[in-house]
Amino acid sequence: MAHHKKIISLAILLASVLLAINFGFRSSLGLFLKPVSETFGYGREVFAFSLALQNLLWGLSQPIAGAIADKFGTSRVIIVGSIFYSLGLYITATADSFIGLHLGAGILIGMGISGTGLGVVLPAMARMVAPEKRALALGVGTAAGSAGQFIFIPVAREFLVAYGWQVALILMAIGALVMILFSPVFKGDVKTNITVDNEPQQNLKEALSEASGHIHYWLLIAGFFVCGFQLAFITVHMPSYLADKGFDSSVAAISLSIIGLCNIIGSLVSGHLSGIYSKKWILTYIYAARSVVIVLFLVIPISTLTIYAFSFATGLLWLATVPPTSGLVAQMFGLRFMGTLYGIVFLNHQIGSFTGVWLGGYLFDTTGSYNQVWWWAAIIAAITALIHVFIDERPIQRLRTNLQTS
Repeated sequence: MAHHKKIISLAILLASVLLAINFGFRSSLGLFLKPVSETFGYGREVFAFSLALQNLLWGLSQPIAGAIADKFGTSRVIIVGSIFYSLGLYITATADSFIGLHLGAGILIGMGISGTGLGVVLPAMARMVAPEKRALALGVGTAAGSAGQFIFIPVAREFLVAYGWQVALILMAIGALVMILFSPVFKGDVKTNITVDNEPQQNLKEALSEASGHIHYWLLIAGFFVCGFQLAFITVHMPSYLADKGFDSSVAAISLSIIGLCNIIGSLVSGHLSGIYSKKWILTYIYAARSVVIVLFLVIPISTLTIYAFSFATGLLWLATVPPTSGLVAQMFGLRFMGTLYGIVFLNHQIGSFTGVWLGGYLFDTTGSYNQVWWWAAIIAAITALIHVFIDERPIQRLRTNLQTS
C-alpha cells in the first residue's frame, strides 16, 4: 500500500511538471510581441492576432483532445500535443510572413497547448487518486501551471536577450519536446476508463446527450465563460489601464507577478477545500468575491497600494475556480468522459477570454475608457455567483442508481 502511494505521488509530481512546462512556455510568448513585430514591421496587431488565434484554437481543440484522451489514452494525446507545440514554436521562429506566424504561434501552438495542458492532464490526475483526494490533486495540477510561469518566463527572457527571438523560440521548441518524456506517466490511463469508479457502460454519444440535456451542466458552462472573460481582460488590458492612470510599467509588472504568486496559493487552497466542502458553494463565494474586489478597486481612489491589494485578492481567486469546476464535472457525470465534458466547459472559458479581450479593446476605442468593461466584469461575476446557488451538484440519476444497486 505504501509503495502504491509513493507511485501515485510520483505520478502526480511528474504530471505537475508537465503542466508547468505547458504553462511556462505559453505565458512567455507575450515577451516576443515587440521584437517579432519590429522585425516584420507589421505593427503589433498582427502577432497579437496570432496569440488571440492561439487562445481560440486552444479552446476549440480542447474537447477533441479530451475525447481522444478518453478513448485512446492520455499518453498518446500528450505525445501528439508536444509535437504540435514544438512544431508551432519552430515555425514561428522561422516564419517569413504573417501566415507563418498565424500557423505557428496561433494554430499549432494552440492545438499543442490543448494536448498537453489542463484539459487532458487534470482528468488523468483525477483518475490517479481516490475520490476524497481528487479535488486536492486538481488544485496541485492547477497551481503547478502558475509555478511554471515563474520558472520559465525569466528563462525565456534570458534566451531572448542573449540570442534574439528566433533562436530563443527554437530553444523553446526543443524544450517543448521534453514533454514527450512525461507521457509514460499516463500509460495505463486508457485502461482505467473502462471500469473507473464502477460506472455503468456508456459511449461518447450517450455522454454528450446526457450532459447537454442537464441544465446544471449549462450553468457550469456559463460560469466558466465569465471566468475567462475576467481573467483575459485583466491579463491583457491591466498594463494599459494602469498606464492611462499614470503609473509606471513596473507597477503593472509587479501587479501581474503578485497575481501569479497568489494564484498558486489560491489554487491549492481551493483544491483542498473542494475535497471537503460543497464545490458549488465554493464557486459561489469565489465569483461573489471577485465582484466585490472589482467594485472596491473601481470606487476606492487608485494608488500603488490599492493596485497591489487588488492584485493580491485577484490572484487568490484567479484559477481557484478550476478545481471545483473540473471536480463538479467528475462528480456529476463520472470520470469516463471527463476529458470531453470538461473540454467543452473549457471551450466556453476560452470564448469568454476572446470576448473579454476584444470587448476591452473595442469599448476603449469607442469610449476612451475601460470603465464599462470593468463594471460589466463585476456585474456578471455577481450574476454568476447567484447562478451557482441553483446548481444541483449531486451525481446524475444514472450514477446515483448505480451506487444504490452496487
